[in-house]
Amino acid sequence: MTTNPSAGRGIQDDSNGKGASPGDQEFLDDAVLFEVMTTGRQQVGVATLNSPRTLNGLSLPMCELLHDKLMAWANDPSIAFVILAGAGGKAFCAGGDLHGIHGSILDNETGHAWDNTYTRRFFDIEYRLDYLIHDYPKPVVCWGSGIVMGGGVGLMMGASHRVVSETTRFAMPEITIGLFPDVGGTWMLSRLPGGTGRFLAFTGAQLGAADCLFLGLADCAVESGRWPEFLAAVQQTAWHDDADLNAVELDRLLAAVAMPIAGPGVLQRHYAEIRQACDGHDFHAVCDAVAAFAGHSDPWLQKAAATFSAGSPGSARLSFTLLERARLLSLADVFRQEYIAVLHCGVQGDLQEGIRALLIDKDKQPRWNPATLRDATPAWVERFFEAPWPLGDEHPLEDLGR
Repeated sequence: MTTNPSAGRGIQDDSNGKGASPGDQEFLDDAVLFEVMTTGRQQVGVATLNSPRTLNGLSLPMCELLHDKLMAWANDPSIAFVILAGAGGKAFCAGGDLHGIHGSILDNETGHAWDNTYTRRFFDIEYRLDYLIHDYPKPVVCWGSGIVMGGGVGLMMGASHRVVSETTRFAMPEITIGLFPDVGGTWMLSRLPGGTGRFLAFTGAQLGAADCLFLGLADCAVESGRWPEFLAAVQQTAWHDDADLNAVELDRLLAAVAMPIAGPGVLQRHYAEIRQACDGHDFHAVCDAVAAFAGHSDPWLQKAAATFSAGSPGSARLSFTLLERARLLSLADVFRQEYIAVLHCGVQGDLQEGIRALLIDKDKQPRWNPATLRDATPAWVERFFEAPWPLGDEHPLEDLGR
């Protein structure tokens, strides 16, 4: 999911909505453009998120289309690899369908997590899509230029070749709407160097290309103006039917257009401070240390502290607990754990209130419950780990990774 307001409906954008990738058009939808680049004996599948007015925020139909097409391309021996990109030039993907989620919460008359059928379906297919990319049998190149937040991170982090640019703004800012870094975000953040994952989950701090490379969240940086040069090279290359050989060739083509990184990113410059503040298992000690960045001389850390202090205390506790548990879980088990927690967020957490304050009423005055970090106790958070489906039923994502 996302906390970026641009992922909601009705956000205006000057883009013309055309897909940015060359090739022979195969299938056009209002929200996703699928193309096949003819490169000789082998071909390249290109999937372009085509909703620039919402900064390519993911809807349920988009997730379904992407999942089905990626499955088809995985089983098509003529497809050498896949490219994921976003139309409009401003974002790869700013997140998910918060308006749809909010409406489904209001429509759930029983207040039971399992009775929200839209939310069940949305997160089921989104998580399956994200896991598919992680487990894809062919290389996946993700063009993570512009905004990459929430659901966009979920799509990007499983790709074999994660490419960022000088405009990349990478973040998981779910704490601002009463959610947590889902779409496998707890798996990703729990595996970052000690403390940095907690810091990013608590603050929603935005990272540029240098910090994405530093943390291993990206594999290559390419200036946005040179992306067409890479695509042209793709079309001029004779690809193989061997995924490993194609991965090596992609490494070579990306290296040829890679941009130099002028210096360390802002997180890297404060890396030691962030690790000292957040590398611990005492929830309140970490919270106090993050809040103390409000007095720092760097505006980036000041903003991080302000976002944390204004965010949902319950989301902070839930994110902290999920990251602690995710450290010892497989990726599939993390998605299963997140699925349970995210369904409960629709009825027991602050998600409804967070979306209301940010996107519906836009008063930016959420009334969080629990209202304080002290009230967000270890006992309180346990409710988010109880299976909400009928007793005896198996987990809806039980087959993931099997």
